[in-house]
Amino acid sequence: MKKTVIGAIALLGALTVTPVTAKETISAVGSSSVTPLMEVFAETYMKTNSDVFIEVQGPGSSAGVKAAKNGSADLGMSSRNLKASEEEATLKKEVIARDGIAVVVNPKNTLKALTAEQVTAIYKGEITNWKDVGGEDKPIVAITRDTASGTRGAFEDIMKLKKKISGKKVSAISPRAQVASGNGALKTNVASNPYAIGYISLGTVDSSVQALSVDGTSATVANVKNGSYKVARPFLVLYKEGKPSAKTQKFLDWMLTKDAQALVAKKGYISVN
Repeated sequence: MKKTVIGAIALLGALTVTPVTAKETISAVGSSSVTPLMEVFAETYMKTNSDVFIEVQGPGSSAGVKAAKNGSADLGMSSRNLKASEEEATLKKEVIARDGIAVVVNPKNTLKALTAEQVTAIYKGEITNWKDVGGEDKPIVAITRDTASGTRGAFEDIMKLKKKISGKKVSAISPRAQVASGNGALKTNVASNPYAIGYISLGTVDSSVQALSVDGTSATVANVKNGSYKVARPFLVLYKEGKPSAKTQKFLDWMLTKDAQALVAKKGYISVN
């Protein structure tokens, strides 16, 4: 009995002096287009860095900029360049990848290409029938993203889908266009409607949709890299100067390493190195 008690005390003593390392949570909030890549980064990084837990949320680029500014997240994610009104001296940004924006239609659509001018006219509501761009005599169902979307912001800038009202720049996308709440939702809508058109991250294009050539150039990683496919944008990670913890900074630095950028290319995006 005495030996059992002594053994129990010795075990208890060993347990009490064993150091317990608490995991630090790193939060990344923002673009739904950057989210799939950030989730791959997080999952891969946590396998060899067990002292952190990385949580990723994708409410949109505008939310990501706001979260980085007010400190409600360690890292913000944006799939567009910052607006002049969003720039701050203390708000730092890192390009972690580049991505094309693919103009997509349903695979049943026989059309293979559009000009940028035609895409713009479709989204302005000036062209409303597929026969006017060489397709079937069917109404075009244009699908766009919500106004908080970085993909929409980048698409509007590239396709000249902005107009000035009372000196203020606003969207020129037709109010008749259907609105999808995320990259995945838009893809699903196009995949289920033979007369739909939409735009999604090039890295998420699969067999459920067909990417159109724009101005005679195919939407491919190679063409984004060589600059011939113009519908492209950066993937940004945002943070406040001096704000990242040592572990957050280590994760940030890792995203730009050869190993991390190999994941970028593997997932169909464009690496930065």
